[in-house]
Amino acid sequence: MTTAKALRLAFRFSLREMRGGLRGFLIFLTCITLGVAAIGGVNSVARSITAGVASQGQVLLGGDLRFQLNQREATADEAAYLESLGALSRSANMRSMVRLPDGADQSLAEVKAVDAAYPLFGALETAPALSREDLFGETGGVYGAAAADLLLERLGLKVGDRVMLGNAVFELRATIVNEPDAISEGFGFAPRLMVSLEGLRASGLIQPGSLVEHAYKIRLPDGVSEARLADIRTEAGEKFPQAGWSIRTRSNAAPALSANIERFSQFLTLVGLTALVVGGVGVANAVRAYLDSKRAVIATFKSLGASGGFVFTVYLVQILLIAAIGVAIGLVLGALMPFAAAAALASVIPVPAEGGVYPGALAMGALFGFLVTLAFALLPLGRARNVPATALFREMGFGGGLPKLGYVAAAGGLAVLLAALAVWFSSDRRLALIFVGAAVFSFIVLRVVGLGVQWLARRSPRVRSTALRLALGNIHRPGALTPSVVLSLGLGLTLLVTLALIDGNLRRQISGSLPKDAPNFFFVDIQPTEVDAFADLIAREAPGGKLVRVPMLRGRVMALNGVEVQKLDVPPAGAWVLRGDRGLTYAKNLPENSTLSAGEWWPPDYQGEPLVSFSAQEGGELGLKLGDTVTVNVLGRNVTAKIASFREVKWESMGINFVMVFSPNTFAGAPHSWLATLLTPGTGTADDARVLNAVTRAFPAVTSVRVKDALEVINHLIDQLGTAIRVAAGVALVASVLVLAGALAAGNRARIHDAVVLKTLGATRRTLIAAFSLEYMLIGLATAVFALAAGGVAAWFVVARVMKLPWLFLPEVAVVTLLIALVVTVGVGLVGTWRVLGHKAAPVLREL
Repeated sequence: MTTAKALRLAFRFSLREMRGGLRGFLIFLTCITLGVAAIGGVNSVARSITAGVASQGQVLLGGDLRFQLNQREATADEAAYLESLGALSRSANMRSMVRLPDGADQSLAEVKAVDAAYPLFGALETAPALSREDLFGETGGVYGAAAADLLLERLGLKVGDRVMLGNAVFELRATIVNEPDAISEGFGFAPRLMVSLEGLRASGLIQPGSLVEHAYKIRLPDGVSEARLADIRTEAGEKFPQAGWSIRTRSNAAPALSANIERFSQFLTLVGLTALVVGGVGVANAVRAYLDSKRAVIATFKSLGASGGFVFTVYLVQILLIAAIGVAIGLVLGALMPFAAAAALASVIPVPAEGGVYPGALAMGALFGFLVTLAFALLPLGRARNVPATALFREMGFGGGLPKLGYVAAAGGLAVLLAALAVWFSSDRRLALIFVGAAVFSFIVLRVVGLGVQWLARRSPRVRSTALRLALGNIHRPGALTPSVVLSLGLGLTLLVTLALIDGNLRRQISGSLPKDAPNFFFVDIQPTEVDAFADLIAREAPGGKLVRVPMLRGRVMALNGVEVQKLDVPPAGAWVLRGDRGLTYAKNLPENSTLSAGEWWPPDYQGEPLVSFSAQEGGELGLKLGDTVTVNVLGRNVTAKIASFREVKWESMGINFVMVFSPNTFAGAPHSWLATLLTPGTGTADDARVLNAVTRAFPAVTSVRVKDALEVINHLIDQLGTAIRVAAGVALVASVLVLAGALAAGNRARIHDAVVLKTLGATRRTLIAAFSLEYMLIGLATAVFALAAGGVAAWFVVARVMKLPWLFLPEVAVVTLLIALVVTVGVGLVGTWRVLGHKAAPVLREL
């Protein structure tokens, strides 16, 4: 028989056997569907948001090009060049305090000042809708303003009321409904207040060294290509090499959002892959149980002369057809996710997701689905292929052991391919490699744990309780469910423990230990002429407080060792240092919260070449060493400094810390403001409010940030992320429960046999239920202990090594994990046991 004819015949037999339906494969289908839907859906949602950003790049950016300068406006030559490119809109952004005219209350606000050309794309929507002049114009010395609803709520105001910003009075003439380019301005800790550029200048907030971001947005003539945008960026850098501006184009309107979406989708993809791999165990169980039920058919095939390869092909085709059904259902669910996410994420991400089908994302899910199916189905299929007909007629099942080496090698090769693709498709391949390594390690360790539990049960002392004796025997007998249950439930529980401990430690840091050690306030934009007067005010209002003040500038890293940062291949971990503008300072002495780890600090009266002390962690991530040079642009001037030392920085203290601290002579004569922190131990909300009110009244240009308010914002973000993470972990746990149910179902034939024999010998239903319950409880307890240990180590690595935060094991997570493990194993086990105990003895005994 030719190969083609044999394949056609095998396909026909496969279809005939499938006429009986998919009974026994529901768990198989559900596991594959869940994993494919998770991977395809998450990546489809990420691509839909990315497509939304790309399609609305001009509106989100506010122009075709956006040039940003910090702490200074464009020079006459720079402004002339920008105006020559196309229509120009200018805006300025800063944080400042908005207060009531009588000084009774105040609130931090993200202030945005715009010109008459704003916006170049999209529309500013307000309630009520007003013209620009009616919204921002001056009437009787009072400028107009539009504010976010949250700002009005915090200050107890309504449209028509007045506020003070700096030294100027503003009338709140409308609330902001939609700010088209808000996302390009970055994340804000405070509600928006929008005014005119004239109004901001009248407020007196723009002083030398003030932390103001000046944005210049340009609308180019229609039809300008992306290549031309790239040429303009290059041209701007060549014409003004010392400008130090950051340049973004419409194709990169929201880089921070795009990067975060990519990272989060990668994380969820790995979680989905975990669910799919866990489901692979269910595939193996389902295939083994299905082939066990087909013993007579396979024996008949072989007795009639069918080769092992023909039997293998018949059932491989069936498995692939069933997997195709699961993959198809998963793809349909994944394709629908972008449409569902568009509504769900509308209040979280200010970018409408582009609905539609994303073949690349769905193909990834389908590919992983088929690879997992094949990788886990080959071994039981190989065992069936190589068992002779006589053994099938004599024995109840296929037995244990491994099939021939070819099947083992093929399954291993598919597993390696699966791991390689997971790494290849990942944007952070280091993270993906860690994940793959952890998954492989978990499989090996869980297998060892399963064998260890059986070993302990086999060597346990003889007990008097019949039920417990039966339970221990069931744990270690040939064909026991112990390895399958430990493996299936262990992965899901480990992932759940890891995520729960990471989430719990982050929350503890934000709402617990951090506020105790952190300062009460950050004060920004203190003018050099006001530093001493500011310190005197704090001494009066908070006599027991600790005030720390340092000079502060903003600068952008332009080059490392003379090589422009755009040309460097920077590891992802350290890339944030080179992205955007950084806070810079200078100091005579080593700052608090820092210890030298390498090099030496400069003398207090140092006057030599510019030196810089770099944070050790970030410096190591960038591959820097002592003697290397760093070029930063400050106020339109490039300054190159040599690395004289590295510092270990305690970022978790939330005190004043900088990646780079320069020698005092580096920025001699450069205008700058001062940054200060105030720590007042033992004070309450009323004391904080009094200090805040006094500072705002006396120094209206100083921006005061209450740390607890900022932490509440961060905590809200963690809540939103935590919900998504818990849902993803829940998918993996659901897959684990399904696999557990499948493992129990796969062992039902042996369970029925054992139960019937024991009942025939006098065992009561109560004794059998107690025995099965104890068996599942012991296995669940062992699995939970492993999950706590493995999940604890994984969470410790992420929190302590990656996030550099203090680590604490949370006992409540341990208790919840134990409860989940016991409820799941005992609950699912008893459901299956009840069905087993319901079988009549006679039909089973007749087959013995």
